[in-house]
Amino acid sequence: MATLSILVPAYNEAQTIAEILDKLIEAPLGYSLQKEIVVVNDGSTDLTGKIIDEYIEKFLKRTDKAATQASITAHHKTVNAGKGSAIHTGIKIATGEYIIVQDGDLELDPREFNILLQPIIEGYADVVYGSRFIGGKAHRVMNFWHSGGNRLLTFASNMFTNLNLTDMETCYKLFKADIIKGLNLKESRFGFEPEVTARIAKLKDIKIYEVGISYYGRTNSDGKKIGWKDAVRTLWCIVRYNIGN
Repeated sequence: MATLSILVPAYNEAQTIAEILDKLIEAPLGYSLQKEIVVVNDGSTDLTGKIIDEYIEKFLKRTDKAATQASITAHHKTVNAGKGSAIHTGIKIATGEYIIVQDGDLELDPREFNILLQPIIEGYADVVYGSRFIGGKAHRVMNFWHSGGNRLLTFASNMFTNLNLTDMETCYKLFKADIIKGLNLKESRFGFEPEVTARIAKLKDIKIYEVGISYYGRTNSDGKKIGWKDAVRTLWCIVRYNIGN
């Protein structure tokens, strides 16, 4: 039976981490796939690590159907190294045939994994991006400059990669495992998104698809951690990884 590895980078997500793990376990997964949930606690200074460990301890005692179709492991970093670094760790640990990233917040809905899986399972795609800007799914109305910044960064990325993505910055990127494991990824923070996009765009005969997903966005007051400095870094990464190595 094939496995979907779900990487959960988490930094100070004590308010939401247990709930997102619940959602991951309960989300129906088609195509006879098992779930492997890999949580990477990125040096959290709140109770995130404790909550994760207590959650796994309780999970291991469960015997219901949803629990038997999933596994959970945790890796705790002693120092915060950034989302990209946490994802790199998760990629190395993951054993599934397919890999996707799930943030430790509640912005995206794991029940939509099947939407992303369909193009890969049916043999059309090697990589599938979940776009927050297309389709008829629910989207929280966000600040103009936030959404405009996302579109600008996607536009800049597309100029270099010659792709026509609508949402390069999306968290939901689903990969065949051999593809993502074969990349020499370097970015330790939010630069992961433009770097991985640049690197897969350079692969010969790569088939990239995009599907519409829901978006229950957070603001800075809700705990969102990305800021304007990360946007500047993203622009730098777009140029660096498309022109160089």
